[in-house]
Amino acid sequence: MAKITYIEYNGTEHVVEVASGLTVMEGARDNNIPGIEADCGGACACSTCHVYVDSAWVDKIPAKDDMEEDMLDFAYQPDETRSRLTCQIKVTDDMDGLIVNMPEKQI
Repeated sequence: MAKITYIEYNGTEHVVEVASGLTVMEGARDNNIPGIEADCGGACACSTCHVYVDSAWVDKIPAKDDMEEDMLDFAYQPDETRSRLTCQIKVTDDMDGLIVNMPEKQI
């Protein structure tokens, strides 16, 4: 389990425990976190689970693959360094304390 903090665009924080093996997107979905729509259900076929990973965590989570990089081109105001699709971040116990910030909207 890892405690993950999801921060809505308006600053509202949601701290939830997410089981290892799930994705950060599944953690949001399972805990009814607003702001992560995940229209494709986690298939990396849309950009509606886009977040900005806290700067302290960028180098602590696995790197983006080419497919995720391509999908991030469709995200709302992507940041080259911090933008990630939560469906592509598999949770591990080492991610305890991870913080992600949601964009103003998902597209």
